Amino acid sequence: MPKRITKRHPGMAASLADDPTNEAAFEPKDEVRRIIDAWLDHLTHERGLAAATIVAYERDLRQFHQWLARRLGRTPALEDLSRLDQRMFRAFLASRRQQAVDGRSLARTLSALRHLFNWLDKQELVSTEAIFRVARPKVPHSIPKPLTLDKAKRLIEDTMPGGTDWIASRDLAVLLLLYGSGLRISEALALKVGEAPVGLRASLHIVGKGGKERIVPVIDIARQAIGRYVQECPYPLPPEGTLFLGAKGGPLSPRIIQLAIARVRDALGLPETATPHALRHSFATHLLSAGADLRQIQELLGHASLSTTQLYTEVDRDRLLAVYEAAHPRSHAVKS
Repeated sequence: MPKRITKRHPGMAASLADDPTNEAAFEPKDEVRRIIDAWLDHLTHERGLAAATIVAYERDLRQFHQWLARRLGRTPALEDLSRLDQRMFRAFLASRRQQAVDGRSLARTLSALRHLFNWLDKQELVSTEAIFRVARPKVPHSIPKPLTLDKAKRLIEDTMPGGTDWIASRDLAVLLLLYGSGLRISEALALKVGEAPVGLRASLHIVGKGGKERIVPVIDIARQAIGRYVQECPYPLPPEGTLFLGAKGGPLSPRIIQLAIARVRDALGLPETATPHALRHSFATHLLSAGADLRQIQELLGHASLSTTQLYTEVDRDRLLAVYEAAHPRSHAVKS
């Protein structure tokens, strides 16, 4: 028989909760799982969150559901969620940290829980403020790791096809969108054939993270590379179909581009930070170095907050100091 829930539940079924072998015994198929699924559906269809975010949130909530089931010694019910206190949420995060989960992932997990309980409150299903009183895990400060201008050029040039290899043409077109337009790899691979920037079309309408929309220009060399790929691709490319295809004709996987860059990276002796996302970082940093306005870069990258874009100023301190020296009216004053 399942145990009755009481206010002493933080200590319930401790031995069961501490037994990692019981993880699969609590596959979520119950009322709480159905509510989580409804919330994920809300994020997908009403909030328009990116697929990768939805997958991460689903994983976080599944792990929380399984942990809570082990803690209670039975499948959680909806009323159990309203009884959760700060100690329970902290215990869950502590258990995740013991599994060597880093601070950034823990912060995302806490964010997922907060979003869920905020939605539950609005749906008048569960009302609790305990999760909002849990301190956010510390996340180590990190700055973007762009390639130098020379290394970015070498990476692109080494990918340029020398013959009629449509795979190389495809990879080059993708890389030029990442470096030339600052796209995320997920954004580039989500493009439809009818959206391809070829002919007179010199820009893209991108829907990025959180449903944020932006218009990005596409440089001539990228448009030419895309046009070449479209001509050489051996598979049909209907307007409503995915633009970039894999070797067997299905949608291109991000992993294929990651491996392509890894091969070029090793051949050129580039650092491990030379990844598809590093090309997006390089796009922003090189624009900043050339004098682009930070607000303009924010719009091109699709950042919701300028503070995110400002991280690139830490990468390019030398240029900012040079601008200051050249522009400040007192920088050339004679020192006494």
